[in-house]
Amino acid sequence: MTNAGDQTRARQSEALRRAIGAEILTLLGDPQVVEIMLNPDGTLWVERLGTGMACAGRVDAVRALTIVNTVAAMLDTVVTPERPILECELPLDGSRFEALVPPLVERASFALRKRATLVFTLEDYVSKAIMTATQRTAIEAAVSARHNILVCGGTGTGKTTLANAILDAVAKLDAGHRVVVIEDTRELQVNAENVVFLRTSDNTDMTRLLRATMRLRPDRIVVGEVRDGSALALLKAWNTGHPGGVGTVHANDASAALIRVGQLIQEAGVPPSPELIAEAVNLVVSITRTPAGRRVEEVVAVRGWSAGAGFHIERAA
Repeated sequence: MTNAGDQTRARQSEALRRAIGAEILTLLGDPQVVEIMLNPDGTLWVERLGTGMACAGRVDAVRALTIVNTVAAMLDTVVTPERPILECELPLDGSRFEALVPPLVERASFALRKRATLVFTLEDYVSKAIMTATQRTAIEAAVSARHNILVCGGTGTGKTTLANAILDAVAKLDAGHRVVVIEDTRELQVNAENVVFLRTSDNTDMTRLLRATMRLRPDRIVVGEVRDGSALALLKAWNTGHPGGVGTVHANDASAALIRVGQLIQEAGVPPSPELIAEAVNLVVSITRTPAGRRVEEVVAVRGWSAGAGFHIERAA
C-alpha cells in the first residue's frame, strides 16, 4: 500500500473509532466480552463469557447509521435501502459484523461477534460446571484417537467457544499436526504451530475451499460451521485420510445434529447418506443454554446406522 493509501486507511480507522465511541471501544477491548448488539430502539446489549446478556447503554440513530456507513466505506461498499444488509469483518479487529438498515429495521442496528481472545480450556469447562470430568475425558480420548467431533447447539449456546476448547486439546495432545481451518469469518482459535486459516468469499464457497484443502497436506480439517451442501465435501474429507476434524452445526441435540447434516447433504443434490454420516462423525457434543447458564448436555459416540433403527448412538459421558 502506498503512503497515501496508508494515510487514507489511518483516517478511516480514526473516523470509525470516533463513530464507535469510547464505551463500545472499551467493550471491544474487554477479553470477557463475546458479543455487542445494537437494537433498532437504540439499546446496546453485551454478552460476556459465562454470563447472560445485559444492557450496556444507548446509541442514537444518527450515530448508529454513521457506524454502519463508516464500516461500509472502509470496505469500499455502501449500505442503502436497496442494499440494506452488511455482512463483513470489522476493520479494526476482524470481529464479525452484521448490520441492517431501513427498511429492514426501523433504525440502523448491528450485531458484533468478537473474535475470541481468551480460549476456555476443557479444564475451565469442568471447573465452571459446564461439563463433567467424565465428559471432558471422553472428548480428550476422542481427540487423542483422531475421531471426528461435531459440536452442536442452538443459537447463542456457545458452539464456537466449545469448539475452541476442543481445538486447544488438539494442540496440546497432537502439537505436531497440521491443522487447516475453514470459516466464513474468522472466529476459531487454534494454538497449534502448524495451522492454515482459510475463509470463504463471494467467489469461493466452502465446498471449493475443501477441495483446495486436500492439496495443503492437512492432518486435521476444521470447519467453523457446516451450514450448506459443503457438509458432503467435509464428510468425504474426514473419511479419506484426514481424521480428527472438528466442526459445528446448528441443532438442539446429538440426534438432531446427525439428521441436520443429512439435510445439508441434500443441498448438494444427493440423498442424505446416513451411512456416510455414521462413518465420518465419531462423536457429537451437544451444548445448551439453561436459566442457570450453558451446559454440555450430551457427549455421544456414533456407532453406525441401520435402516430399521436409524443412527446408533451411545452416550459416551
